[in-house]
Amino acid sequence: GGGCQLPAEWRPLSEGCRAELAAIIVYARVLALHPDPYGAYNYLPWQRDPPGGPQQGAGDLFYSAEIELLCDQAWGSMLEVPAGSRLNLTGLGYFSCHSHTVMQGYAYFFFLRMDENYILLPHGVNFQEAIFPDTQENRRMFASLFQFSNCSQAQHVLSFSSDWEIQEDNRLMCSSVQKALFEEEDRVKKLQQKVATLEKRNKQLRDRVKKVKRSLRQARKNSRHMELVNRKLSEKLSSAGGQMPYINSLKQENSHATYLKV
Repeated sequence: GGGCQLPAEWRPLSEGCRAELAAIIVYARVLALHPDPYGAYNYLPWQRDPPGGPQQGAGDLFYSAEIELLCDQAWGSMLEVPAGSRLNLTGLGYFSCHSHTVMQGYAYFFFLRMDENYILLPHGVNFQEAIFPDTQENRRMFASLFQFSNCSQAQHVLSFSSDWEIQEDNRLMCSSVQKALFEEEDRVKKLQQKVATLEKRNKQLRDRVKKVKRSLRQARKNSRHMELVNRKLSEKLSSAGGQMPYINSLKQENSHATYLKV
């Protein structure tokens, strides 16, 4: 499950856009299929043995293909071989999170890449499909990349409507669009981070205001309590002050009697 997880910033791209980003694009027919042993490009997550070790049941899942180019490689491709060339393509078969499959005798459009050992592999640009069957729709989609008049078979010479040619000639460069989209998404992500930071600070301020309000309410409550205590004390003092003349008169009588006695 974890091996199938796409990057968080992943967005789907159209086939035309991905074609601009593919390293090599060829239009070829599959001549033969050959089983591939378990290796650096052919393995499944639950296969823990080192490359070359015993892999029961894995031999039928992985294979390579011998292909023949029906046209010159697409314009802009890094592979400099003419139509009619035969190449070996590995990395085909049924994998845990994707499949690169072909059938013998059929033609396909291939997105390919070459590793450091000059081995050709499917190039799944943007983690999407790398092999397209030979259909009228796919020929139309890749028409701007191939000069079909140079193809080895006459039936592959196709004419497309001028509207399609105009659309292909006037289309935006997808790599530039992709870069602009990623820059915009990065800007939005940074803004979202700033908003999250501001919301966090705002929450902290609200918590502080709540504490201040709570302290203020407690202070008002204490003040009212002190006022009540002071009022009761004043009342007691007032009551005690009303009895003072009687106490003073008693003191005067006692002092007078003592004077007479003396």
